[in-house]
Amino acid sequence: MIPEHVLFANDAFYLAFRERDLDAMERLWSRNLPVICIHPGWNPLTSRVEIMASWQAILGNPDAPRVQCYGGRVFQQGDIASVVCYEQLEGGILVATNNFVMEDDEPKLVHHQASDCADPPAPPQESQVIQ
Repeated sequence: MIPEHVLFANDAFYLAFRERDLDAMERLWSRNLPVICIHPGWNPLTSRVEIMASWQAILGNPDAPRVQCYGGRVFQQGDIASVVCYEQLEGGILVATNNFVMEDDEPKLVHHQASDCADPPAPPQESQVIQ
């Protein structure tokens, strides 16, 4: 897998989350392989049906957190590419792992887990133009 394609898919995941786009979220998850999703404080969800129902509930909730991703790094492990990144929410920062496999010539999610992070790096500052 090409790391830039994996990072693009990871960005698409967070864009779907931020935009509350269930259709986009649904397209990002594998249809052919076992999938796992562990939302912070939740038990593991281990079927695509459960995972999509969880995203429908989260994305349909107007009080669900707005998430910004930063610091993504790709780790290639055979046929799996893992992105480890940080999720900035209003109440703090989580660390997340998103695992991707190639399916239909596109990186697809097979695993997402986010949890508390004891000592996260600071989010990047806004870009500034110096004249």
